[in-house]
Amino acid sequence: MTDEPRTEEVEEQEPVEVEVEVDPLADVTRERDEYLDSLQRLKAEFDNYRKRAAREQLEFASRAAERLVKELLPVLDDLERALDAAEEHEEAKLEEGVRLVHRALADALQKEGLAEIATEGKFDPHVHEALLTQPDDDRESGDILDVLQKGYRLGDKVLRPARVIVAE
Repeated sequence: MTDEPRTEEVEEQEPVEVEVEVDPLADVTRERDEYLDSLQRLKAEFDNYRKRAAREQLEFASRAAERLVKELLPVLDDLERALDAAEEHEEAKLEEGVRLVHRALADALQKEGLAEIATEGKFDPHVHEALLTQPDDDRESGDILDVLQKGYRLGDKVLRPARVIVAE
């Protein structure tokens, strides 16, 4: 034997390919379960959103009603004072009380955005309702002659059209 180191040639082996059987049904089932889970989570999130939005809308309406009622409480007080004056038959105080109630109510509603519809000039079918037409030699056809009932709008929305008499 010789003292020389021996070099052995190592034979390179080709990598062994292990065939793993893929079950297509298992893959499709796993994918289906993932989609189902995702869909159930989305449904729960949407239900929570819907409930939260409904709750917030109720709270908003409640706060708006509360604010309006607080504005109208002084009007109720004034009306009670006017009724007390009516019982005492003090006509001057009664008239003053009714005017006070009217002014307080008009101010409270105006703060909420209520505005009277103008009734001077020509008839506008968007904000006026013609209940009657009359001939008038002094006015042009389509002019408003008289107001039977005032009309009001809240912001841009017509709450009640002004009921008017129009010239023929």
